[in-house]
Amino acid sequence: MKRSNIIMLIAAILPLGLFLFPLWRITLEAPQYPIPLAMNIHINDFSDVHPHDIKNINLMNHYVGMKYIPEAIPEFKIFPIGVIITTIIGLIIAFKGNYKWFLYWFILMILLSGAGLYDFYLWEHDYGHDLDPKAIMKFTNPDGSIMGFQPPLFGSKDILNFTAHSYPRLGALFLGLGIASSFFAYLIGKKRHKKT
Repeated sequence: MKRSNIIMLIAAILPLGLFLFPLWRITLEAPQYPIPLAMNIHINDFSDVHPHDIKNINLMNHYVGMKYIPEAIPEFKIFPIGVIITTIIGLIIAFKGNYKWFLYWFILMILLSGAGLYDFYLWEHDYGHDLDPKAIMKFTNPDGSIMGFQPPLFGSKDILNFTAHSYPRLGALFLGLGIASSFFAYLIGKKRHKKT
């Protein structure tokens, strides 16, 4: 088996790390919480970082009219299937394809990952802006519009007396390494092809 195909084989397997490790984490820091509230986002569920974090986030968000964080969302069914399908495609390419197919898989994974991030952004936007008009507490911006509570897609953001952090976790690293490795496999395959 060619070196480039072996790297492509590893690239196709790496995204399966999403089934073992969290994809993303959102953390909320505030003076009244000595231990920050945080939740991990996995490919197929949400989980507490500390006991009862999601329950406490839901209780806190209820006062400003935000929706409860659900136990499940449609993406939790779609994303795992997508990862398994793209892994199978990647394995077939690693065993049967030439270096050009490695690039196609790389592009496919970039597009799907970008779509996933955009979907995450839309979920955050809806979560932070579609507020219950009967909420106990209402906050407005300086221009009089209703204040949104959308956490950042990536990075940190101050929301009232909270600082929200949103960063990828180990599962995202496995995905990123897999995507990068497929491009590396393409470059090695292309270099070898030119020599022959």
